[in-house]
Amino acid sequence: MQDTSPHASPASALTLIAARWVIPVIPRDVVLEHHAVVVAQGEIVDVIPTSTAVERYPAAQVINLPDHAIIPGLINLHTHTAMTLMRGLADDLPLMTWLHDHIWPVEASVVSADFVRDGALLGCAEMLRGGVTCFNDMYFFSDAVAHAALQSGMRAAIGMIAVEFPSAYASDAADYLTKGMALRDTLRDESLLSFCLAPHAPYTVSDATFERIATFAAELDVPVHTHLHETQDEIRDSLKAHGVRPLQRLKNLGLLGPNLIAVHAVHLTQEEIALLAEYGCHVAHCPTSNLKLASGLAPIHALMQAGVNVGLGTDSAASNNRLDMLSELRLAALLGKLGANDAAAIPARQALEMATINAAHALGLDSKIGSLEKGKRADITALNLGAPELAPCYHPLSQLTYTAGREHVSHVWVDGVLRVNEGQLTGLDVADITARAGFWRNKIIQART
Repeated sequence: MQDTSPHASPASALTLIAARWVIPVIPRDVVLEHHAVVVAQGEIVDVIPTSTAVERYPAAQVINLPDHAIIPGLINLHTHTAMTLMRGLADDLPLMTWLHDHIWPVEASVVSADFVRDGALLGCAEMLRGGVTCFNDMYFFSDAVAHAALQSGMRAAIGMIAVEFPSAYASDAADYLTKGMALRDTLRDESLLSFCLAPHAPYTVSDATFERIATFAAELDVPVHTHLHETQDEIRDSLKAHGVRPLQRLKNLGLLGPNLIAVHAVHLTQEEIALLAEYGCHVAHCPTSNLKLASGLAPIHALMQAGVNVGLGTDSAASNNRLDMLSELRLAALLGKLGANDAAAIPARQALEMATINAAHALGLDSKIGSLEKGKRADITALNLGAPELAPCYHPLSQLTYTAGREHVSHVWVDGVLRVNEGQLTGLDVADITARAGFWRNKIIQART
């Protein structure tokens, strides 16, 4: 088998990606040895043994990855990509102090369309190099996030954010929603983009706005992406202001259903877990952010046992401080075992599903992405498992979850287009992106003095 350069072939050509292991996610708990994923026009047209693929597709460009595992592209189910420019700005603080005294004042001073574009490009560069092909975003100037994602060649679910307070982006909740809807109308034909309604949180969104969002969600059939039950303070404040816990408030307002993506979902009673399951809601689990802000340990195993679909997210680089889904995958598995007091809880297979097919399902994209199946879009990540720190490899799926890191990501395809080749970004000016990050660092320092 002769290797050819991935750059030699456009996305429309027939490409055969041959790997030591293919982990398709669907079927579940399957590892295929010496298999190939065949791609044409950005679509997976076959997943078959390499020897068969070479005979069946003699004209295909062959990319040989002899020490690699290939998996579906990772999906970051919750992030605020532009906040990558605030990485390390205010560490070691509880959530509300972090927000009120540091993040929100900086946002009021410096956030603009340019800030969001540059921050989103920085975040996209980091995520691509870590094997992420799709992210679900919530932030101001969502048009800038959308264009950064398109420039990066990433798939993105763009949040149509809503909060009650004014910003440089919008004057009030109605203005936020109007701008979000207009953006969706403008970019609805972009195949790499989808949209979510993104009310920030129960403590920043009024009943009237939530009711409007429930109506829009039903009319448009789009996900509703919101922070929920992240801290005990949030729950106490809701009881004081509304007489009910946040989840019950959303139920009363008509928000519970298969469109709801509840971010964090740390503090839940058994009854609330059953309620999320009953209504077919999804949870975006952000283990590192939950730990760093001391929000708590989310009952992930109990949620999944109840039938709630759980995906993985990083949250922002300001509260994580990495957009590193492979780290989240490992941590989710370990914390899931600890929370359940069961070493068999959240096995490697399930952790990978949380970062792929489960997240795709939450976004309504599971017919397109989230697994390596014939007919799906070719969002593919390859990891080199031949490094000495990964040897020996008995079980590739376990090795991927518990040992490999983003430094082992070698190739990334989004919609069949190679976006990372041998660890290097193919379509972004890394020097310029990094220089812009330095520019905004200086602006933020000046704003805080």
